[in-house]
Amino acid sequence: MMAPMAARPLISIVTPFFNEGAGVLHFHQSLKNSIDDLTDFDFEIICIDDGSKDETLSRLIDSSKKDSRIIVLELSRNFGKEAAMSAGIDAAKGDCVIPIDADLQDPPALISIMVKEWQKGAEVVLAKRIDRSTDSFAKRKTAQLFYRLHNIVSNLQIPEDVGDFRLMDRVVVDALKKLPERQRFMKGLFAWVGFQTITVEYVRNARSTGKTKFSGWRLWNLAIEGITSFSLVPLKIWTYIGLFGSVFAIFYATYIIIRTWIFGIDLPGYASLLVVMLFFGSLQLMSLGIIGEYIGRIYFESKQRPIYLIKKQYQFKK
Repeated sequence: MMAPMAARPLISIVTPFFNEGAGVLHFHQSLKNSIDDLTDFDFEIICIDDGSKDETLSRLIDSSKKDSRIIVLELSRNFGKEAAMSAGIDAAKGDCVIPIDADLQDPPALISIMVKEWQKGAEVVLAKRIDRSTDSFAKRKTAQLFYRLHNIVSNLQIPEDVGDFRLMDRVVVDALKKLPERQRFMKGLFAWVGFQTITVEYVRNARSTGKTKFSGWRLWNLAIEGITSFSLVPLKIWTYIGLFGSVFAIFYATYIIIRTWIFGIDLPGYASLLVVMLFFGSLQLMSLGIIGEYIGRIYFESKQRPIYLIKKQYQFKK
């Protein structure tokens, strides 16, 4: 008697959407063209509407009516990309999970290569950008600066020029789901869990439609989130700055006392005193700001609010 055939592996594609209505159809068509050739696998395509204000949700629902593999998660409001991605990863049932952006800057055609590496035994397959010429000069340089700074101040090393586009085995996904923090920096969490990892390279495309939702200010805040999530060095730096300032103050006070004994009291010096006061006052405010970042993280984590809320799920079976 023949043994029953094993079920085909299920691959979950996870994509957050926020005001990407103009690109929904193009995204699904491009993705379909890439995964339809992988006939040895089943797919589920989890699309998360992160509180979009345009026609994104309605177009996602229309696409799901035409393709039963598409599952649409409607969040109750805009929670941000990191939370939306977490919602998709939590909902994914696949033997492996592939997060990919809706703007198609990360090419779906790379999925077949990632799957082959997964079949060879890799638990994580990273997609590394070797050409980011489609990004602005400022974005390329600030991203480069962030990765290098983060990897200097943190024991956790985040691969440079690697975004959210990657393949993760089920064992990796289960490990990620055990991480409880509410303030989430997904690139750091992906790196923190570890597992056997290989890298494939690709050239980053231009956006297919629309414009980026990440302004310079949002990217700055994300960078602060990443550094404070995985490093205490910013706090430790101010310990050493305070120590240096104390030593300097002791030597300077000794110098003033000795000079006063020898030359008497001298009235000039108001301007230099004001400069010193303003300088150290600014350092104190900066140190309080850094301490505030960490206290704020403690504050939000202590509330234990859910990372996201799903308003409704849409899936249409044929």
